[in-house]
Amino acid sequence: MTIFFETGSADTVIKDGELQNMLIATLKKLGERKKVMLVPPDFTRFHSKGGILTQAAYKHYQKAVTDIMPALGTHAPVTPEQRLKMFGDIPEGLFRVHDWRNDVVKIGEVPPKLIEEASNGRLHEPWPAQVNKLLWNGGHDLILSIGQVVPHEVLGMANYNKNIFVGVGGAEAINFSHFIGAVYGMENMMGRADNPLRRILNYASKHFLSEKPVIYALTVVGRASDGNLVTRGLFIGDCDEVFYKAAKLSLQVNFSLLKEPLTKVVVYLRNRCEGYSSYQQEIGTCDTTAPSTTCVTESPATQEWMAHAQSYKIEQCATGTQR
Repeated sequence: MTIFFETGSADTVIKDGELQNMLIATLKKLGERKKVMLVPPDFTRFHSKGGILTQAAYKHYQKAVTDIMPALGTHAPVTPEQRLKMFGDIPEGLFRVHDWRNDVVKIGEVPPKLIEEASNGRLHEPWPAQVNKLLWNGGHDLILSIGQVVPHEVLGMANYNKNIFVGVGGAEAINFSHFIGAVYGMENMMGRADNPLRRILNYASKHFLSEKPVIYALTVVGRASDGNLVTRGLFIGDCDEVFYKAAKLSLQVNFSLLKEPLTKVVVYLRNRCEGYSSYQQEIGTCDTTAPSTTCVTESPATQEWMAHAQSYKIEQCATGTQR
């Protein structure tokens, strides 16, 4: 297991052209590849520089790139407009949509002992390692996973093998991993690269993915003194250590450590005022005059985004008969 390239510090500034050249130079050293799969982040990670690196990888490998599968997780597919903005003129026909509910295969199970450790003894089931069928059965001689190491509420630090086991993973694995993270506690997880949930994914990588030609290209992105985003580091390799080095830099770049706890925090998306609240649908009414046979339905057939919804809340109508 090897770190093929590493550079970065809290005050390093890597321009986009330099970032692309660093990746291409590293890929050249790895030798020729005949069938390449790229697994970049989706548009929700636009600022990761994943699009810039994906364009560089395609520029280098050209026709050897047969599949590009954005790591959607449970997100909606990348739209044509988003694809053009993030991935430029890469041919549309190379892009594959990850279906996290149906298009996956189980490749192994992480033993209950690690799940018990991650949940403080509350959970005792094995964790199912699932990946997209194309990644598993596609016969690629390189699977290049691209993304940003950044603070994450479920895994402490995002990316690395999360891009595989969650980004192109299955419903059972994704839902269970998020539940494990919730049980362990966000406050115990955030900013910690080495934590029980990450060890579950590392176990899965070691025992189930070791024969697959997966290489990770990890960025660290922060803000300059003028508030603009800049790339602070690039780390390329196929081992846990490449992730931990990127995470160490991210801790310097993406965190503000406080001397004492805060009593109230207001959080918002910086410079992003998109209408995320539109992704909410009330189904049914509390009309007591409606016939008892009334049935109100909504589904992905009428609301496409509902195919990717996971949360719901059931509210009982106030009919006056409740106790």
